[in-house]
Amino acid sequence: MKTLFFSAILWGGLTLPLFAQQISKEELLFLTPEWKGERFADGRPKVSDALLKRMRLVTHEEAWAVMKGANYKFQYAEGWQCINPDSVLVGRALTATFMPGRPDVHRVIDKKGHEKDGRIKSQNSWPIDLLVKGDVYVVDQFGAHENGPTIGDNLGNSIYAKSGNGIVYEGAIRDIAGLKEIGGFTSFFRTYHPSHHLNNPDGELNTTLVGINHPTRIGKVMVMPGDVVLGRDGAVTFIPPHLAEKVVTTSEIVRLRDMFGHERLREQKYTAGQIDNRWSDEIEKDFSKWLNSHINELPVPKEQIQEYLKNRTW
Repeated sequence: MKTLFFSAILWGGLTLPLFAQQISKEELLFLTPEWKGERFADGRPKVSDALLKRMRLVTHEEAWAVMKGANYKFQYAEGWQCINPDSVLVGRALTATFMPGRPDVHRVIDKKGHEKDGRIKSQNSWPIDLLVKGDVYVVDQFGAHENGPTIGDNLGNSIYAKSGNGIVYEGAIRDIAGLKEIGGFTSFFRTYHPSHHLNNPDGELNTTLVGINHPTRIGKVMVMPGDVVLGRDGAVTFIPPHLAEKVVTTSEIVRLRDMFGHERLREQKYTAGQIDNRWSDEIEKDFSKWLNSHINELPVPKEQIQEYLKNRTW
């Protein structure tokens, strides 16, 4: 069942109520104990902007290999339609979970949101109000299609203005022509439909928001708020924040070794068999010299190459 938290479930002494909408800082700290870095005021892990910039060159294969080695086996989601399919989407996940509309639940959530939490407008705008630069809006819209879209070109423009990013959306979007006009709105979604969601519990009601920044499910992935979203080549990988630096560093090392290996193969200095297998000490020494001599030309920050060279014995 896709429900995030059942009311009155106790984890480590914490009560995690489903319909609280926005997760508490205490709960988020409890659920992300391996992240030791900076956090937003609400407790969401905040992977640095510098690391996010470096993440843009990481491939799904590189990220998958690192996460599989750490026993994270379900972090990859495929089968998307895309806006700006040739671009890369990178950012920190801000999650929202919707369920099929239910009038009694919808009314009390609306009442709490408007009267106690001071929220305005309809529920589909509430998570968007929390977005900041570098976020990616990650939405479980339970695959809703006809009468399901909660995002069109108006909210799309708001999302982009606040985050500088697009969306990952488990459901249908609308106003696709208008969304494509937003230059950097690189996005992944399941389907398109010209209809829109209805949210009047006393009339027609299609969707109800049940969680903001709770764990949510996208495809077969449990996505946590603060996960690093890597969307490219038609698929999306969700990287736990505590693994983000290892993913980037591993990718950069692989990239550098590939550049060196390809150059030496073109020069016919080594055979394909030598490069494809575990490198000899001679090749490793040559690689270290190559890094030093090309340090200002390579597509990896100079400081990262210097740090890598510090730990080499050749």
